[in-house]
Amino acid sequence: MLNLLVSIKQVPDTTNIRINPETGTLIREGVPAIINPYDIYALSLANFLKLRYGGKITVITMGPPQAVSALREAAEFSADKLILLCDQKFAGADTLATSYTLATTIKYLEQIDKPFDLYLFGKQAIDGDTAQVGPGVATRLGVPIITYVIRLEKLDPKKREIIVHKKVEEGIEVIKAKLPVLITCEKEVVSVPFSPVTEIIRANKVNPEIFSFKEPISFDSDKVGLKGSPTRVHRVFTPELRTRGKILNLEEEGLEKVINLIVEILKEKGIL
Repeated sequence: MLNLLVSIKQVPDTTNIRINPETGTLIREGVPAIINPYDIYALSLANFLKLRYGGKITVITMGPPQAVSALREAAEFSADKLILLCDQKFAGADTLATSYTLATTIKYLEQIDKPFDLYLFGKQAIDGDTAQVGPGVATRLGVPIITYVIRLEKLDPKKREIIVHKKVEEGIEVIKAKLPVLITCEKEVVSVPFSPVTEIIRANKVNPEIFSFKEPISFDSDKVGLKGSPTRVHRVFTPELRTRGKILNLEEEGLEKVINLIVEILKEKGIL
């Protein structure tokens, strides 16, 4: 029996992202929200492991009240416990504050129940693309982390061992680790299943537990939300499309003329 923890995030659908040209901020009104796609693969892997070995899946997310819909969708992946971290004090959190809030919640859950065997995260969120929250949570929990996992080769609950394949710049690494461990999932790690009708019906009736800033955990106010976030975004903008550079024909212009033209262009751009 495995005790599995999956962290998800509700994000704007990036196919509909628009930017306010005056303020430089994202326009969120009228933009549909979805579960971060990489988190879907983490949920799918947890569902696969539960079906194969038995156990329990706990899903947590931090967000506004409407994030309840993301948790209900997560319930379709046979999730047993759903938790929403929802409080105005959590708003504006960067990856440092987010990892603190999630890790603190996970520690609390382990104190009132039992430790998790496997923590599953998507490799990154499509709205920020930092890939920092999973590693940040692992560091705070003091557990090993394996990022960019594309395949689960073996999991042995009795020996408490896991073998996974992960992406690296040079190719693929095969890693064996002892549980507990935190992994971040790529889309290749598992196929997303079709949810049975019974799970869909059950999910629509599920009411997630709501954790606020004060209940049932007491968070450090200096480490959550905007106050606990050293990262500041001063401006968001769409970069101008680059135009094609000037083409110099060495055969027609001659080497000396081409060199002189390049020097002039570099001087105009302030490079020389």
